[in-house]
Amino acid sequence: MNGLRTIVTALALLLAAAPAHAEGVAAKRGLTLEGAKQVIAAAAAEARRHKVGGAFAVVDEGGNLLALERLDGTFAASGQISIGKARTAAIFQHPTRAFEEIIRGGRTPMLALHDFTPLQGGVPIVVDGQVVGAIGVSGAASAQQDDELAMIGAAAARGFSAAASAAPAITYIERGAVAAAFARGMPLLEVDGYKIHASRREGPGLAEVHDWETDVVYVLEGSAIVVTGGTVVDGQVTEPGQVRGAAIRGGETRPIGKGDVVVIPAGVPHWFKEVSGPLTYFVVKPISMSGGAR
Repeated sequence: MNGLRTIVTALALLLAAAPAHAEGVAAKRGLTLEGAKQVIAAAAAEARRHKVGGAFAVVDEGGNLLALERLDGTFAASGQISIGKARTAAIFQHPTRAFEEIIRGGRTPMLALHDFTPLQGGVPIVVDGQVVGAIGVSGAASAQQDDELAMIGAAAARGFSAAASAAPAITYIERGAVAAAFARGMPLLEVDGYKIHASRREGPGLAEVHDWETDVVYVLEGSAIVVTGGTVVDGQVTEPGQVRGAAIRGGETRPIGKGDVVVIPAGVPHWFKEVSGPLTYFVVKPISMSGGAR
């Protein structure tokens, strides 16, 4: 998970350091119970994918508990530890990893602070530049993995915004832009909740798993052999919620061609094993942070 750690560490630190936006005299963001549940769902889905335990706590900006989940088999004390990590990250508005490193460097008087849990695994949750709470994780396979899972949960809050309640805008993409996108194989639209890709393949690709994205595929031209299910060979996390691998072991093989529609639920491995190309196809990707079982 070293590559994943590098990506999400940079994201979490940038978010935690972002300045708050002043809107009037007393404007502020808040984290709802539903938002807290989505943050936990993202982190817990990643823990299940790695077949590890974990306790996940989300607090508001004042350190008050909003939601707590402890996976089966995780040691009992992990719940209280995760709350402590989340509260520390929220109140001090910094990842708890920073405090653990400071204390390890010799600043032990910090241990005298009241209600302070300087163990990595606590990360602030930032929305529109403001810290609205934090997530704490305890009980994974290692302290480093606690931290990685917490960062994944915090990153899931990137789409939370007060602007989300505004009337949705109509999107129009003219045919020339669509044709250009298919010529290169690239996204047409990526917004909170879903993505639309103009995909193009001229040969087989890597096996893939999208933990939070369902793929609705409509084939325009060409044909391919697609494998779904089974197990990804040499799978690696390339970014939160995304796994790539060399091939699929087992699974179901089927041909697809012009006019076919294939729906691949979140969490299901899939692989374009053979392509008679060029293969062009629309992919609509509804996103659910609850994740898919694999």
